[in-house]
Amino acid sequence: MENLGVLALLALLPILVVGTLLLGFRWPARTAMPVGLAVVVVIALFAWKMSLVAISASVVQGLLIAIGLLWIIFGALLMLETLTKSGALETIRAGFTTISPDRRVQVIIIAWLFGSFIEGAAGFGTPAAVVAPLLLALGFPAAAAVMAGLIIQSTPVSFGAVGTPMLTGIGTGLADTSGALAPEVQARADALGLDHLGFVAHTATQVATIHAIVGILVPLILVTLMCGFYGEKRSFRSGLAVAPFAIYAALAMIVPYVTVAYVLGPEFPAMLGGFLGLVLVMFTSSKGFLMPKDVWDFPPRERWSDRWMGTVDPTKEAATLTRKMSMARAWSPYVIVAALILVTRNVPAIKDFLMGPAALEVANIFGTGISQNLELLYSPGAIFLLACLLTYVLHGMKGEQIKASWKVAGGQLGGAAFALLCAVPLVRIFINSGPDFNAAGLDSMPVTVAQSAADLAGQGWPIVSPFIGALGAFVAGSNTVSNMMFSLFQFNTGLGVGAASPETVVALQAVGGAAGNMVAVHNVVAAAATVGLLGREGDLIRKTILPMTYYCLAAGGIGYLWIFGFAFNAGLVVLLVVVAALVLTAMRMLRKSDAYNPEVVPARV
Repeated sequence: MENLGVLALLALLPILVVGTLLLGFRWPARTAMPVGLAVVVVIALFAWKMSLVAISASVVQGLLIAIGLLWIIFGALLMLETLTKSGALETIRAGFTTISPDRRVQVIIIAWLFGSFIEGAAGFGTPAAVVAPLLLALGFPAAAAVMAGLIIQSTPVSFGAVGTPMLTGIGTGLADTSGALAPEVQARADALGLDHLGFVAHTATQVATIHAIVGILVPLILVTLMCGFYGEKRSFRSGLAVAPFAIYAALAMIVPYVTVAYVLGPEFPAMLGGFLGLVLVMFTSSKGFLMPKDVWDFPPRERWSDRWMGTVDPTKEAATLTRKMSMARAWSPYVIVAALILVTRNVPAIKDFLMGPAALEVANIFGTGISQNLELLYSPGAIFLLACLLTYVLHGMKGEQIKASWKVAGGQLGGAAFALLCAVPLVRIFINSGPDFNAAGLDSMPVTVAQSAADLAGQGWPIVSPFIGALGAFVAGSNTVSNMMFSLFQFNTGLGVGAASPETVVALQAVGGAAGNMVAVHNVVAAAATVGLLGREGDLIRKTILPMTYYCLAAGGIGYLWIFGFAFNAGLVVLLVVVAALVLTAMRMLRKSDAYNPEVVPARV
């Protein structure tokens, strides 16, 4: 079979099947993912002619990765239960109410700013595991909490885990089998007078610039969708009403983010941007700067839709606690988490130990050369667990409270397990289907899809490029893996369409790969599990696909103009369409809003 279009359709079939079942039929992931796994196995066997041994090794690799994800989920669940039973969450909730009782302000500060800091420090889906349970504990509907945790996994993601998507994703993705830059990439680096790391850093500045332009609207989109989907009257206007604060909060993170990318390199933009933005906005908010005049809140809990709520309700237990706790003591577990993340990611001796001797290596599975490390002590799961152990002492928790927290967290973990144990093996078969593991001499399924798209797009490739990055992240759940899969392909395609700076196409790949985290199935499953919302994955993706589409289209238009110059061309047309769509959507939202809106209540004195 040599028809590239047919091969691309076959490669896309598992993703299309899963997407149809999740979005069209609203199947839960635990039901849809086994079907997708069966489809990818059939295609791998009969179209790509992968051996059963290679498929089996890929499944085992996927199971090992899934165990690592479940470890993180368990840690996040245990953290939430520990803070609930110690009474800390009640104090934290009161603290945020002191700054502002407005849910729009709270979600921007916690999800966008605090989440960006956590993403920069830890990456790999950790922000949702921290942000979603914290928002839930503050009284947000579970679905709104997860949506917020997913949407902010966009702008900061390319510099998550101390720059891993850049340093490892692009750095490895542009290299040949020897580890050096591929010859065509090296020629471009030589022309710029850069070495390997210098070329990655140069590309990363373009990634940061594109993210900064597109990401300025992310907090506003986040709060508008929250008000429109989860407000009492589904009024998007309530979100648009805080546009000045939302854009200010975006700039508070983005300005230091871009500055750090140009001055310090790709390791710290998201971490420092998130931290400095958080400090600034928390301070100015406490002084009333740009605070909304009216306070927006969710409708009373008894009027919430069943589809908004999960099985975890920390507010119910917190309401029965009468013990008071200082703000510093209540926040101490999150301070411990942040400190441990910074130390384990930035102290070379500790990092090397946790990722080396302390890791469990499963090498050469079934003699195929496929290997997988389980870095359980380096994982955020271990950090959450250690923070919980220290919290038992700091918060003076009793034995029955500790036992109850483990019991609840363990019980909630089971729901996520089956979906992930099917989803991740599907992804590994998809990725491992390249010429090293198939007898048909075909490129891997994701590269086949990308090649077909490149043939169709022609010179318009920069507009399509971010969507390929998003596809990689959707199936792999990782911007880093997406960059590793597609960076060299994107660079060569950039050369093929006559781009003077083909690294800009690689930057678009990275930006799209970051946006794809908003809809990545196993990210959605993992985040939903932390708030007891399993089975609603399709509902969540239906919402997060909107900002993901905006992100990729806007980035593609900007990238096209960057490569081919500012003129009336395809890139400008795409940007004008995006802007027009945003303006028309906002006008429609405002027209549909009623003069009276019971979800807005007078500001509390």
